[in-house]
Amino acid sequence: MLKALADYIVYRLFNLAHGTRLAEALNFFIYDSVKIFIMLAVIIFIVSVIRSFFPPERTRAILSRRHEYVGNILASLLGIVTPFCSCSAVPVFIGFVESGVPLGVTFSFLISSPMVNEVALVMLWGMFGWKIALIYIASGLAVAIAGGLVIGRLHLEREVEDYVYEIKLGETATLATLTWQDRVNYARGYVKEILKRVWLFVLIGIGIGGFIHGYAPETLLLRYAGPGNLLAVPVAVAIGVPLYSNAAGTIPIVQALMEKGMSLGTVLAFMMSVTALSLPEMIILRKVLKRRLIAIFIGIITVAIMLVGYLFNIILG
Repeated sequence: MLKALADYIVYRLFNLAHGTRLAEALNFFIYDSVKIFIMLAVIIFIVSVIRSFFPPERTRAILSRRHEYVGNILASLLGIVTPFCSCSAVPVFIGFVESGVPLGVTFSFLISSPMVNEVALVMLWGMFGWKIALIYIASGLAVAIAGGLVIGRLHLEREVEDYVYEIKLGETATLATLTWQDRVNYARGYVKEILKRVWLFVLIGIGIGGFIHGYAPETLLLRYAGPGNLLAVPVAVAIGVPLYSNAAGTIPIVQALMEKGMSLGTVLAFMMSVTALSLPEMIILRKVLKRRLIAIFIGIITVAIMLVGYLFNIILG
């Protein structure tokens, strides 16, 4: 039905010829825009109901009672169902550190939260199947757990700005008992809030994906990020870092790149670098982290992402 709608708009209303680059790009853009926004609305609503059981206060209470290994694993898993965007990283970080959550555990959560996005997970499942979706979630969790463990072992508490430890947010608030109607109302409001926040990034992502689908020559992509290029993964990471998008916004780009022949590991590395190492997020985190810790964080995650990319290129190559 959606494909028929896109074909009608492109080939009937706009009267574009079949097979032309513009027609292919526009068809991709229209079809994916409608499909992705429908999926986003449904998925965000379902996840929001789940998320209503895990407000930040409860998350801090759970993580503050955990230690290394168990805490890192649990924090990474909680990052999936309690997605925080980069704009909320500062208050979340302050709340976690002040509540006694170990620094390494906190970083596992902050890595997992934007990287292993539940919306992207379901969208990947719908577009590429459950195997690729599970590869995405497994690799993202591995990076979050490993990154948090390494940062925890380095004992970098001194590299957090001093004022963070001086903030007293008070005891964890008693959570109000919500009825199911309350949770449904919350989910409806959250769908509107998230769509208002991400719609532009999603359209930009779909636009880039449509351009790649219709215009980018296959030989150009394969030359710099093809299966035979040993530098394909670091190149993909370097391109992804300056970009700013949530995981859902990268899915159309991922789809277009895979259609052009880019290896799955390289595509995963690009996707993770966009969501976990975006330049705007680093600027925001600089408010609470000193430069040395920011540099260490970027270095650890960059290496971990590249290892994931190379690993899956080897396994699936």
